Amino acid sequence: MKWTAKWIRPAADTGDAAPVYGRYFTLPEREKVTEAKLFITALGVYEAELNGERVGDFILAPGWTSYYRRLQYQEYDVSGLLEEKNTLTVTVGKGWYRSPMPGFQSSPYQQGLNECPAGLLAQLVLTYADGHSESLATDADWNVSESRVRFSEIYDGEIYDASFTPSIDGETLCFEGPWDTLIPQQGEEIREHERIAGARAFTTPKGELVIDFGQEVTGYVETVLEGKSGDILDLSFAEVMDKEGNFYTENYRSAKAQYHYICRDGQQSYKPKLTFWGFRYIRVNRFPGGLEKAAPECFTAIAVHSDMKRTGRLICSNPKLNRLFDNIIWGQKGNFVDVPTDCPQRDERLGWTGDAQVFVRTACLNYDAEKFFTKWLADMAADQHEDGYVGHVIPDLLQAPAASAAWGDAATVCPWEVYRAYGNTAVLENQFECMHKWVDYITATTTTPNLWTGGTHYGDWLGLDAPSGSYKGSSDETFIASAFYAHSTDLVIKAGKSLGRDVSSYETLYDHILAAFRAAYPEYRTQTECVLAAHFRLAPDCQAAADQLARMVEECGVKLQTGFVGTPYLLHVLSDYGYTELAYSLLLREQYPSWLYPVTKGATTIWEHWDGIMEDGGFWSADMNSYNHYAYGSVADWVYGVAAGITPAVPGYEKVRIAPMPDRRLDWLKASLHTRHGLVRSQWKQQDGMWRYEITTPVDAEIVIGGKVHQATAGTYYFYSEIR
Repeated sequence: MKWTAKWIRPAADTGDAAPVYGRYFTLPEREKVTEAKLFITALGVYEAELNGERVGDFILAPGWTSYYRRLQYQEYDVSGLLEEKNTLTVTVGKGWYRSPMPGFQSSPYQQGLNECPAGLLAQLVLTYADGHSESLATDADWNVSESRVRFSEIYDGEIYDASFTPSIDGETLCFEGPWDTLIPQQGEEIREHERIAGARAFTTPKGELVIDFGQEVTGYVETVLEGKSGDILDLSFAEVMDKEGNFYTENYRSAKAQYHYICRDGQQSYKPKLTFWGFRYIRVNRFPGGLEKAAPECFTAIAVHSDMKRTGRLICSNPKLNRLFDNIIWGQKGNFVDVPTDCPQRDERLGWTGDAQVFVRTACLNYDAEKFFTKWLADMAADQHEDGYVGHVIPDLLQAPAASAAWGDAATVCPWEVYRAYGNTAVLENQFECMHKWVDYITATTTTPNLWTGGTHYGDWLGLDAPSGSYKGSSDETFIASAFYAHSTDLVIKAGKSLGRDVSSYETLYDHILAAFRAAYPEYRTQTECVLAAHFRLAPDCQAAADQLARMVEECGVKLQTGFVGTPYLLHVLSDYGYTELAYSLLLREQYPSWLYPVTKGATTIWEHWDGIMEDGGFWSADMNSYNHYAYGSVADWVYGVAAGITPAVPGYEKVRIAPMPDRRLDWLKASLHTRHGLVRSQWKQQDGMWRYEITTPVDAEIVIGGKVHQATAGTYYFYSEIR
């Protein structure tokens, strides 16, 4: 893109109000314009309108990147919006760029962005029938004023005054905004998706009016109402009701999450423009004409997330398990808003690397997430320090003094899993330097050669075997760190070989890590330690480690005790080493702790804590208790890959392996996956005392039924085996 535009900002501070920029232009020979393209970005988030019509479907453009190094710009075809007399306006809110973030701790790194102006860069390129073109670009001739958006931030919500008329007659100034960081749109656009009508209205014991949408969503609420100029609509947001049935917002912490709308005269509708919330319930604090007029049909929740194509589906005979599958999908949608965030509601909403790496395989099964992760991983590479450090979150607003095992390892795990899912070596090419620099960082900073000791780590975060007062679980932090040191080194080797690189030095390093690990950790004390030793194949006898894991699970009452690190691999280790029935027992368990326990408590997304709502109806905590936290949804990859048995025999599913493992406690299970090479299906059901399988493959496949291997070409196949 050849820019002739200049960065502009308001000459006078607009305070809390988002500025709206404007340019008027006339096209006397409109019919001779054959193409009109708008190139645009902003320091914040923007909404552009041409002649009163929204430009494009991208919500919260230009998206969230590592702004110090990468700022996306967008290209829109606006040919169909042109008239003879035209008005182009752009409202710029603080967004991720200039909102105070993160809310739960100070961030000097973000503060530098906060201090930037509400800059705009835009260029409308008009092409005429005779082939010549002209540009209408931002410069000092543009005007600006306060907009109807009186306040807008990511955590604190939006105030909008429909009765206010912007004058758009103030002066703008040109300034040296960022140029060397500009990149074309790389990630998926954020767009509106599901629309969910208010399901019911009720009055709480405190006498407050609440609307329940029946589903937790990330997005905003559209309200349709009749009002008079100056009437006020005021809403608050919540994920859950408390034990007494009252509206509960304490877990949002400092996030105000306000929705404040000032009416104009007449029938009107409003949906926020420059922010979003995570919620299931709204409390109606004020409504034009009185609360009695605030019926459920006045409100529609609109889900907003990155525009990924759905590729995978799971359904079975167990309704609670189906609800879990739905919750996993909703959790992914709600937290894939340009960045894989931990949660969408409280004063955090950051791209935690640990959550992303444990869920990435599931993410790439549920949706085509290649473009989504390619963009986020490019931000990771941009934010990686020269010594190889990778932050706890990407974009790295926290700038922690040291990296954490299983969090920074997203640098190796995520590129490899994206390659595994789609078979495109470009992601490895783009990220290979980031991958090996991460391993080099561990090698350079450890206090013990060939192990990872020293530093501060999150451990097995939220492990249920944590000692009192700790969030980290009881697994040895250096055990976990050293296990991931080995795992990341192994992935660098695999990636390098896939690219034809010389990785002999990393092969030697891996051998040394393996020997040191086995010498340092001959015994395993927790479920998670057993899981990692077996799954990463670090134990001298992986079967013995899995046997120990199975005993530990059974001895505590067939319960998991794992946290963020151990849980994603737990069922895999059990099924890989002969304990598939026990793995199913954990999957199907309904008592706390389990995947289905939240379902029994009405969950519609995945919780941060197994007991986010405890058995007595109370809350696990107030300070860290999200009800839309996708990480534990990683269990879906076991259902796709083991229960249904669909795995890539080579990266990208150019050849597949289908080895379903049914369980008599389910009457049937169906899984489907759209790959780059076509649709794979695996279905099984109980029929006449037998297991009946229906397998569809678009490519050559190895199908394993009842221990027997069948080589197959593209087609649909039927098999039977005994129920044992």
